[in-house]
Amino acid sequence: MSTSLPEQFEVDRAAFQRDGVALLKGVLTPDEVETLRAGVERNLADLGPLGMNATKPGEPGAFVEDFRNWHRIPEYEQVFRASALAPAAAALMGASSVRLFHDHLLVKEPGTLDRTPWHQDQPYYSIDGTQTVSYWIPLDPVARPSTLEFVAGSHAEGKWYMPRSFVKGTAMVFDEGALEEVPDVEADRDAWPIVGWAMEPGDAVAFNMLTLHAAAGSPTRRRVVSLRLTGDDVRWAPRPHRTSPPYPEVALEAGAPLEHEVFPELWRAPA
Repeated sequence: MSTSLPEQFEVDRAAFQRDGVALLKGVLTPDEVETLRAGVERNLADLGPLGMNATKPGEPGAFVEDFRNWHRIPEYEQVFRASALAPAAAALMGASSVRLFHDHLLVKEPGTLDRTPWHQDQPYYSIDGTQTVSYWIPLDPVARPSTLEFVAGSHAEGKWYMPRSFVKGTAMVFDEGALEEVPDVEADRDAWPIVGWAMEPGDAVAFNMLTLHAAAGSPTRRRVVSLRLTGDDVRWAPRPHRTSPPYPEVALEAGAPLEHEVFPELWRAPA
């Protein structure tokens, strides 16, 4: 379990709390990047039961996703437990402990035009709470036009928007009309405080699970490992419909801490 945090990442908390997003340059070592790359190739060669090609019919390229593989991809678990990612998330959240909620593989092969639409992460999930970090960790260089973008400060009011399937656009987790629709950011991009960065392998962008974000297609191969982490105040919150990803094996009571083997603790503040 990692306990150390490079000093430069401690100063990002104010920006993270204000904007709901912060860029961590070089948070992973070159060896850790190579380890994750090996894990991604292992994952692509053997997708899990939640893996899929999410490319829209008729679109070029391929957009491959997979979820919840840390327990069977040893390279993932090694980096998740031993790198600076968990202690950096603790510093950003102001948390005394960090748990893994889930890992998420996102690979866009060269020429993939599919956009990842504007959305939040948390409405897709079976958790409540405010101490959350989603990491987007590219393992290939990402130019600014192909990077993940964010609406700075969109997490601040705590508003939840309707989660929808990226391919079919159907409502998920909650009934139709239960939540407000995601605003049409693309219709008037200049009206929104959109931020995003060109990134290199070793960089990661951390964001609150309620921060609106989206990504374009990619002319080059873009391998990304995404990591969802939770802090002290996050609790289990069963939903009326299927979540993404689902957790059929978890039988925690509503409001219980995420004390379950599928949500391992990655970091705890030294006593």
